[in-house]
Amino acid sequence: MGWLNKIFKGSVNRVSRGHYDGHWHEGNQSEHTRDAYDESDSEDIARAIALSLAEQDPNKGKAIDPDYSLEEDEQLARALQESLNTESPPHQNAPVENVPTESIPAREPHQHVLPSSGFRKPIGHGRFLSCMDEVWHPQCFKCYACNKPISEYEFAMHEDQPYHKSCYKDFFHPKCDVCKNFIPTNQNGLIEYRAHPFWMQKYCPSHEDDGTPRCCSCERMEPTDIKYITLDDGRKLCLECLTSATMDSPECQHLYMDIQEFFEGLNMKVEQQVPLLLVERQALNEALEAEKSGHHLPETRGLCLSEEQIVRTILKRPTIGPGNRIMDMITGPYKLVRRCEVTAILILYGLPRLQTGSILAHEMMHAYLRLKGYRSLSPQVEEGICQVLSHLWLESEIIAGASGNAASSSASSSSSSAAPTSSKKGAKTEFEKKLGAFIKNQIETDSSVEYGDGFRAGIQAVEQYGLRSTLDHMRLTGSFPY
Repeated sequence: MGWLNKIFKGSVNRVSRGHYDGHWHEGNQSEHTRDAYDESDSEDIARAIALSLAEQDPNKGKAIDPDYSLEEDEQLARALQESLNTESPPHQNAPVENVPTESIPAREPHQHVLPSSGFRKPIGHGRFLSCMDEVWHPQCFKCYACNKPISEYEFAMHEDQPYHKSCYKDFFHPKCDVCKNFIPTNQNGLIEYRAHPFWMQKYCPSHEDDGTPRCCSCERMEPTDIKYITLDDGRKLCLECLTSATMDSPECQHLYMDIQEFFEGLNMKVEQQVPLLLVERQALNEALEAEKSGHHLPETRGLCLSEEQIVRTILKRPTIGPGNRIMDMITGPYKLVRRCEVTAILILYGLPRLQTGSILAHEMMHAYLRLKGYRSLSPQVEEGICQVLSHLWLESEIIAGASGNAASSSASSSSSSAAPTSSKKGAKTEFEKKLGAFIKNQIETDSSVEYGDGFRAGIQAVEQYGLRSTLDHMRLTGSFPY
């Protein structure tokens, strides 16, 4: 699942300064700079600058006869007033580009209405500003956010409204969700950040290489103001995932019974009593090496074993010690005896209930296929149908959690993707609902051939022909029906 790369642009505008003493005198303007957020020198209000009106219309900057009369002065004032009353053309520099609206902090700036035509006064003698295709008294050219005069050499624009660069940054410059600082500009002067494709957590590109840890379950990065839990094998677990984390084998048995009921509701009861063990990552890797067959993801989180071996399982839920580290882990050996085609199901400890359940439903389907005599299935077909069952179980959990309905139901053999609800289900928190949707999204968007393509082919067959018919076709042909 690729991470998103976003670019955020801002606009910088300039002010021209001048004064009128019977003649129009245009001042200098600052050089253009790409960085919209460098610190500006603090100047007197009379020296605020922007794009010169004289540059746009040469006639507005011409000198006036010093021997003007009062009538000529009034005519000039009226001409300026009429010019100010005309609608300004749209600003050319788009201040925000290529960034979705939802990824920018949504803060409404203070409403400040620029002076209307009814209150505009002739410039008269004194200093003036020429910017935004209009002429301003220095004290009248104000920031749309803070309502204070803009005296800097440069100002920012958003939706045809002027802002101090500092105010613009506070309102529109995105902050990193990890370090909480403003996301810096890249070498081209553009704001570039990364975003998780599901959670849309924004962060500086540097955090991908600076060792910032991710939660081993939801994949979100650890913010600087929150300390993740460190499991004994080095994995990190965020506090929200910790709330429902399954930590030992006895605790996992309740979830195991829920999933057994789920399979029974699909008319897929597993008659044999297959041991379920929650294990550490080292024990899982050792069991994987001892297993003679199988096809697994690079990071294995569950195993359906067929060989006899001794596995160390977690006997008691560990505690959280100083520094948010797991301690007091108690494990013990468990000898697997081959009484049928499946000797045990192993699940990695420390994952939230929904993620543990989705892995367990996947491995339960492996056990069902072996115990029911499904032979010579290709990795794509076997892993695909196991992912389908994992996905169906997640759907049943999310639906049950959303409705708060704890009643169980069963599906007929001809049903396509209908899944029963568990009698042990309760209402889910908002995070659990979001986490369930995230795990489903991981299954649906997996790019691997065995797990991703296999799931998409399997769910299409189940939705079209029903789960029972799909399994019967797999038993006969070793493939999905098309």
